[in-house]
Amino acid sequence: MSSADAAETGRLRPLLERLGAGLDAYLSFQHPDALHDSARWRTRLDTPLPQAGIGADAVVDELLHEVVPYGSAIPRPGFSGFITTGATSVATLAATAAGVASPQRYGLTAFNFLEELSLRWLAEAFGLGAMQGVYSSGGSTANLLALGAARQRLFEQRGRDPAADGLDRPVAIYASSETHHTVQRAAGVLGLGRRAVRAIACDSGGRLRVDALREALAADRRAGVLPMAIVANAGTTNTGAIDPLSSLGELARAQGLWFHVDGAYGLPGVLDERIAALYKGVEHADSVIVDPHKWLGAAVGIGATFVRDRALLQRAFTQEPAHYLEGSVQTPAIGSVTGPAAEPATLHSMDDFGIPYFDFGVELSAPSRGVVVWALLREIGVEGLRQRVRRHNDMATAVAQMARAHPNLELLLEPTLSICCFRYVAPDIDDLDALNRQLHRRLMRENRNMPSTTSVGGRLALRPCFVGARTGMAQARELVADVLRLGDALVREGAVSAVQA
Repeated sequence: MSSADAAETGRLRPLLERLGAGLDAYLSFQHPDALHDSARWRTRLDTPLPQAGIGADAVVDELLHEVVPYGSAIPRPGFSGFITTGATSVATLAATAAGVASPQRYGLTAFNFLEELSLRWLAEAFGLGAMQGVYSSGGSTANLLALGAARQRLFEQRGRDPAADGLDRPVAIYASSETHHTVQRAAGVLGLGRRAVRAIACDSGGRLRVDALREALAADRRAGVLPMAIVANAGTTNTGAIDPLSSLGELARAQGLWFHVDGAYGLPGVLDERIAALYKGVEHADSVIVDPHKWLGAAVGIGATFVRDRALLQRAFTQEPAHYLEGSVQTPAIGSVTGPAAEPATLHSMDDFGIPYFDFGVELSAPSRGVVVWALLREIGVEGLRQRVRRHNDMATAVAQMARAHPNLELLLEPTLSICCFRYVAPDIDDLDALNRQLHRRLMRENRNMPSTTSVGGRLALRPCFVGARTGMAQARELVADVLRLGDALVREGAVSAVQA
């Protein structure tokens, strides 16, 4: 054993204490800015390949002084551009524990047990009943898995195994024009073709129109195309709109179609009793996804897919046996954590894979994600998450109220969840899109309150989405104040004329 390897024992506590102190300091956001100081940290970090190591203590020094201070803006309380956030403290601790104590989610271990337990907790919290799930890296893969199950069921009903034998006819998926683009990518990966996704028109509130869906279904059937699935949004990423889930679920059942609900961002909104009625119908879905790395406060890398019949996932994504894996262990016992453990006390953790999540998705090697979700829910409970969701929804409502009240602001869409779409307006400005595009660039450069942009009714909107655990009403007020200040400055400077052309 080398001296470096020997140094791996007994070092974590002091190193983690130092790193933890540095991360706490980072979260005060008094550090230098990565954007404006990029020349400095790029120069310091861009070194030749090390031929001799510097040791763990020196690496931590460099992390604390040259890397962490120049991290992403995403964890800032004022960042509202992406529907992701910096991990909470307990999520960070749980992920660190898993990285050391259970680097794979497999085996008869407490970590494998918490994969299933936390999935059951999520299903219970969000009203999914007895649906079973599997974790993956995020909503992109979660949608892929759900639609893979839909493809499997459709073709099995016609006597064909699409996972083994491929497709023998064209099929179609029906989703609104506001649906996340990962649905098209999933269709491409699954061999259906990206053009198999039909973009169904939305109403003025960004919700899928059921009448337009019926017309598309009828047209495809006349053309000999086999309808496969309806994809509904429980909170679109553009505006937070919730499709008419109950009507869509009824239509799916009447026509024998798979009903998938993309709740990657918005599913936790069901905990806000003021809008819970909008989620009626999700309990009839064949598959649902949600991303704990959004509203729950995990770091990016955790999505969950729920289905009514997990055996469909197994048939869609199972691997061919590998002798070095299956040959070295007993046959996995696919069970549930709802009953007592059946394994004898003498069974070693590597004598059994535990629940074989590797056959329910596209990942073989995968981290223990369930322990992070378990820790998040243990820390704040459903009630704590409910309070967070309500707070963020209130923030979007507050921004909308301020936009309605100020002559230089315009509300473009009433918020449903924690997204509010608004813009700056001023007299005698012909190109308001150009004005708001310039305003957004300045917001990003200030690196304080940072929404994204989107298009609502053909108009460029500033689009804050409030999901961060460290984000509160102060950030909503500060954002509106910054928009007014920067918009006024642009008009005074005449900067808009330069971008109108």
